[in-house]
Amino acid sequence: MDFLGPYNLIIVASLILIISFFFGEFSKKTSIPSVLMLIVLGIVINILINMSGMPSINFFPILEVLGIVGLIMIVLEAALELKLDKDKVKPISKALGIALVGLLLSTWLTAEVLKYFIEGMDTLKAWIYATPLSILSSAIIIPSVMDLRSDKKEFHIYESTFSDILGIILFYFLLSQVHAGDASHGGGGGVLNYFLTILLTIVLSVIFSYLIVIVFQRIKSNVKLFLLIAVLLLLYALGKKLHLSSLIIILIFGLVIANMKLFFSGTLKHFLNYEAAHDIYHGLHVITMETAFVVRTFFFVIFGITISFDALADWKVAGISVILLGIIYVVRFIILRTSVGKDIVPQLYIAPRGLITVLLFYAIPAEVATESFSSGILLYIIIGTSLIMTFSMIYDKRRANQAIRGAESIPVNEVKWKLPDGE
Repeated sequence: MDFLGPYNLIIVASLILIISFFFGEFSKKTSIPSVLMLIVLGIVINILINMSGMPSINFFPILEVLGIVGLIMIVLEAALELKLDKDKVKPISKALGIALVGLLLSTWLTAEVLKYFIEGMDTLKAWIYATPLSILSSAIIIPSVMDLRSDKKEFHIYESTFSDILGIILFYFLLSQVHAGDASHGGGGGVLNYFLTILLTIVLSVIFSYLIVIVFQRIKSNVKLFLLIAVLLLLYALGKKLHLSSLIIILIFGLVIANMKLFFSGTLKHFLNYEAAHDIYHGLHVITMETAFVVRTFFFVIFGITISFDALADWKVAGISVILLGIIYVVRFIILRTSVGKDIVPQLYIAPRGLITVLLFYAIPAEVATESFSSGILLYIIIGTSLIMTFSMIYDKRRANQAIRGAESIPVNEVKWKLPDGE
């Protein structure tokens, strides 16, 4: 039987997408993240593949491409939601600060643990390995928090998006220090060059974003949206080839088109056809949501297929993972308790690792990779944080439903109304 025949692949891919849709609907009712169910689906498919005697397939190149496209779509989708109004300055700034402090503190503590327990880890290598483990997964968080209270949902969208971007910047900055040499041989110059590169990326991103909006609002064809996606993918890939922080290009374009009246103000207002540009924004919003759904589905299913349970059987790996999980939530508790106050549930437990963690882990170059680091740690952290988030979301939804039922059960004549003074 031809397992890899075109019709078999179409059938399997279609069934996976259909199942993923129902996972999403089930997730809305139960608060179990659909991503977790997709990983389990991948594990089941892997078991069926092994039972069928089908030859092994190297899924990692597919996983890498899906991860990159998914990352672009997820960041673009999140950027399209970021409205830069005056009343959003405070929540955006707070989310940015929490994401930055959480990333740096978690990475530092995780790196210290890795240095202590894993052979061959110097400080720089430990930070490189610790960074992917410290980044929140917007791919898991954004679709999972849609039923939360509006301010909490908004916080998680901002925080996870900033964590993705800041984490990627930190990761590639650390890799640049490997190539720049140690601090005594040009390390300082490497730091300066990297931040100049980020500044250059921001300037180019703003210019390209204006040009894309101005050009595409004039295109009359009905197929311009996928042309726009192709241009963004091209800019991202070229940026990577030129060692730019390409994700900033995607973020800034999303911000420009989502806040076009703000960016096209004053004399620039004459270059904006608002109705045409708004149609692009609306269509792009739909396409990014749909594409992110498809890419996220196949990424996590394939990730589930590639999971090796042999890596989970090591007690040392399990012990290190438990310590790292503890660091994640202790750091998060301290930051949220300090900056938000007492109302930190379920935000405290919404800290899953996922797409970017896997993507960056496989982006670690061979000259930096350490064989003594087990991929089991990666799996434990991803599965552990997803399960903790699942239980917290279920508990929070149950608590909210009980509060609603309790309020509805109070008789009207027992409700005490208190009028303002003087009335």
